[in-house]
Amino acid sequence: MSLKTIAEINEKIKKGKVVVVTAEEMIDVVKRNGTKKAAQQIDVVTTGTFGPMCSSGMFMNLGHSKPRIKIGGGRCYLNDVPAYTGIAAVDIYLGATAMPENDPRNTVYPGTFKYGGGHVIEEFVSGKAIRLEATAYGTDCYPRKKIETYINKETVNEAYIYSPRNSYQNYNVGVNVSNRVIHTYMGVLKPNLGSANYSSAGQLSPLLKDPKYRTIGIGTRIFLGGGIGYVAWQGTQHSPCGPRTPEGLPKGGAGTLAVIGDAKGMSGDYLRGASFLGYGATMFVGLGIPIPVLDEEMAFFTSRADDDFYAQVVDYSGDYPQRIPGSLCEVTYAQLKSGKITVKGKEVPTFPISSYSKAREIASALKGWIESGSFTLTSPVEQLPGPDSGISLVTLDERAPEEMQ
Repeated sequence: MSLKTIAEINEKIKKGKVVVVTAEEMIDVVKRNGTKKAAQQIDVVTTGTFGPMCSSGMFMNLGHSKPRIKIGGGRCYLNDVPAYTGIAAVDIYLGATAMPENDPRNTVYPGTFKYGGGHVIEEFVSGKAIRLEATAYGTDCYPRKKIETYINKETVNEAYIYSPRNSYQNYNVGVNVSNRVIHTYMGVLKPNLGSANYSSAGQLSPLLKDPKYRTIGIGTRIFLGGGIGYVAWQGTQHSPCGPRTPEGLPKGGAGTLAVIGDAKGMSGDYLRGASFLGYGATMFVGLGIPIPVLDEEMAFFTSRADDDFYAQVVDYSGDYPQRIPGSLCEVTYAQLKSGKITVKGKEVPTFPISSYSKAREIASALKGWIESGSFTLTSPVEQLPGPDSGISLVTLDERAPEEMQ
């Protein structure tokens, strides 16, 4: 039974009486007072994460030139990085992993991938000028065939981040059992179990603090890229039905979020272009979600600490690329953050590729917004598919036409 509602919490925000703590602080609150008392005392717990999120990007409406040009169906480049043009005349989408056509990729191995879509987005939200080059085939109503100009966030109509998959609930720990260095989206992995890379804020991570998606759903207002965003849908590869602890905490990737927000209100401090040696370009995304403490169960979940959360250690030299299921072992985030774990009897040093200090900064900033009354909570208009939804991910296999009957 709920002790309070989101509407009641919003009233407290408006009156300046709301009690907000970060997810780190909630751990100590529950240790001191227990879940029952904490549920009565605390209204909102703020979370944060800042890590590489490849499935990110930005829509823009450029406005119409004179004479008009139909970029849709043509080609468009922003600082030489190609944008997707398969939509209307002057709408484009720039993906975080897009790269200039003349980038050598991995032809010179390992490739450096110095500049990509994520870097363009960082510069755009920082207010910098972006060079635009576009070509079109020309029509009677859109006769122009070429334009070269500069844009920034003040000269376009709309610019909004839309990311199909952000904020993984949990994720693998990457290791390398081969005898050579490998380059992956988990970073550079040293041979012979020489390193273990992980990418999660653990006890600050948003979906780990609402593991059953009771309060996070479609329409939830969030901190996104330094501005305000919303959960638009479950993210791609949302897979909530995997193994969980007896308390219901996921032990693998589990949930994801599709998110949207006004890029004009965002900051290069929280949207950062990045280059992964030998893998590609991407973007670090800052994301934080407020979790209302509706009852004792939510007090319990929001107070779970790093030693409660498990991650799977996966070999990225063989098992992962060959889609071989399973893991070498599982470890807690407390073990990962200690600087070393044991895999196959060997002590392995650990390295985060996401930023815990930045996640803490995001949770604290969101706490400040709520306390100041500038940020209120929203109730989901629809829940995300949960652990009992029966969702299972399909795979891309080579199929003959007759198999599709």
